[in-house]
Amino acid sequence: MQVPALFDYTRATSVAVALELLDRHGPEARVIAGGHSLLPMMKLRLARPEWLIDINDVAELDHLTRDGDWLHVGALTRHATLLASELVGELFPIVHDAERVIADPVVRNRGTIGGSLGQADPAEDLTTVCDVLRAQVVVAGRGGERVVGMDEFHRGPYETACEQSELITEIRFPIRPRSGSAYEKVERRVGDWAVAAAGAALVLAEDGTVADATIGLTALGLEGCAVDAAAVLLGTTPSEDVFAEAGRLAAAASAPIEDQRGPVDYKRHLAEELTRRVLRTAASRAGAGATAAVQGG
Repeated sequence: MQVPALFDYTRATSVAVALELLDRHGPEARVIAGGHSLLPMMKLRLARPEWLIDINDVAELDHLTRDGDWLHVGALTRHATLLASELVGELFPIVHDAERVIADPVVRNRGTIGGSLGQADPAEDLTTVCDVLRAQVVVAGRGGERVVGMDEFHRGPYETACEQSELITEIRFPIRPRSGSAYEKVERRVGDWAVAAAGAALVLAEDGTVADATIGLTALGLEGCAVDAAAVLLGTTPSEDVFAEAGRLAAAASAPIEDQRGPVDYKRHLAEELTRRVLRTAASRAGAGATAAVQGG
């Protein structure tokens, strides 16, 4: 049986205490909440922290509230909480799409959004979702807080803008009217990492044309959003032809590798097809939202 190397363990009761412990124990300290990313790496001895700082008692990190044009989600918010939230589903259906295909109920009950983003795994679903929604990450350090956009937060596989002595405290999502979003994933078995996945968000102008668009891919070698693929949508009326062109450009922007999940050509085909599908769904949801806004007004 694989077991981690020896380590010491302590619990934090507030953000301030967690930051003090990170500072005190230095580079060999790691924060743990759900543990579904860190513990497997520790069992394989890929990670060998000397200290684990448990933040499950830090209640200030567990919140989900709307404040004007922003949805504020605490870093300790569990996947299951996001999936159960009617507010999240109404504002950002892409989050519910992704949460339904993240691992299994055991992981969703304990895993956190902060842990997912902090792991920065290229095959991790919420990273793409947050990229597509242009989320912002709030990072706390001993000197105060700073806000980092998703385009700057992830610096590469397993690397983020969060320094060792800092802590992710909150993720903020901008709320935009007449918007729709969607996520689809192909996996070898339920709860597995993605063979390929795609997410998209659209904002429609009053005349029904696309005012803004973002497209993101998971496990396909693309860091951040597929900018050129999204740009082809701007100013157009949503249609199968424009979705197909965006899918072609998204596939061209991807850089998948051949592995046990499939060859490169197959993955590029998935990138194209999944992009078309999520754009179709996002456009439908954005249109329904625009109709509801008109009827409500």
